[in-house]
Amino acid sequence: MIYGAAALALAALAAPAAAAVPHMQMWRLDCGSIDVADLDVFSDTFLYVGQKKTLTDSCYLIRHGENYLLWDTGLPGELAGKTAPPSGPFTMSLKARLVDQLARINVKPEQVNFVGISHNHGDHIGQASDFPKATLLIGGEDFAATKTSENAGRFAPWIKGGAKVQETKGDLDVFGDGSVVILDMPGHTEGHQSLLVRLPRTGPVLLTGDLYHFTENMEKHGVPSFNADRSDTLGSIDRFDAIARSLKARVIIQHEVRDIGKLPAFPTPAE
Repeated sequence: MIYGAAALALAALAAPAAAAVPHMQMWRLDCGSIDVADLDVFSDTFLYVGQKKTLTDSCYLIRHGENYLLWDTGLPGELAGKTAPPSGPFTMSLKARLVDQLARINVKPEQVNFVGISHNHGDHIGQASDFPKATLLIGGEDFAATKTSENAGRFAPWIKGGAKVQETKGDLDVFGDGSVVILDMPGHTEGHQSLLVRLPRTGPVLLTGDLYHFTENMEKHGVPSFNADRSDTLGSIDRFDAIARSLKARVIIQHEVRDIGKLPAFPTPAE
């Protein structure tokens, strides 16, 4: 017999009852572009020596009835319309802020109920503070680490105590019906998470966070040299791939330019 947290996790991954799930939609949002001058930083086994690549930075809005979950918040909003000076092998740019993109589909910042964060790196938390009324859903280890980092200001509404934060440990069934489940996938950071979204027409969609960064990285199970824990990363890869196979899910690598086309072009939602 299964008890406690294990039972809850299995229940969340079980297929939701169709009648119980309200209308759902999902939009892919452009959260920036990252030129990588030395791609080999994404492998600790020298897979990409001498290679360069341009990555995208994707965020997602999920509508669940009258509620909204924003998954990741991209590069800092103050970068909009600009290209930042190189930082190590990375050169980052941003076309438009999230709030401006959401305005195109008539969603105001205060309508966003939840901000889910895959992990605490700067290209995923840059515009979080633009949604101070939302409940922050973040791995507990990542939230604790950010409180004392240079990125603490990105979480100011939650660190200062004026906004609600839920520090996740294990999987989290966001709406309680199995339609949107945050998956515990540590390794890239200690509190790293991926996201499962079950759309009524499109079917299951898996958002990687930074478990993978690009297609070849997924195919070869490359582990970035800057990951927090190699063994945790490989364990998360095994679990993620097994979930994808079991559910026959559409896997979207959030930094992979080629995966942008797996969802309709904004402002059209997937349903």
